[in-house]
Amino acid sequence: MSIHGIAHYNFRLSRALMEEVRAFYETVVGLAPGPRPAFQSFGYWLYAGSQDVLHLSEERPDDPRRSGADLTFDHVALACSDWRHHMALLQAAGATFREEFVPGSGRRQLFFRDPAGNGVELIFPADEA
Repeated sequence: MSIHGIAHYNFRLSRALMEEVRAFYETVVGLAPGPRPAFQSFGYWLYAGSQDVLHLSEERPDDPRRSGADLTFDHVALACSDWRHHMALLQAAGATFREEFVPGSGRRQLFFRDPAGNGVELIFPADEA
């Protein structure tokens, strides 16, 4: 098969909302800022280990974006470990979240929305359940 997986996802945001989203993904989700090519637009690349997984790009004046999750995109799932740590981060941030389990697998899931309204799932291995 020629497709190997999802490389990253990208949000286009106003500069102010981008800064809020960046801080959320760094502080609450645990992604880290890293190298980004010198594109013409302003933005950030956030990493999980050595992999850039979230790209934040400033919206163009002629292409404003609305925030929220009323489109067909529901959420992105990030494979995680250390459930207790992530629970503590979400609670400390006052984030509203729900916890579920994947039927038959025992994997634990935490679902919440970022400051722009995008859905996020953190999924943990069954041995952390």
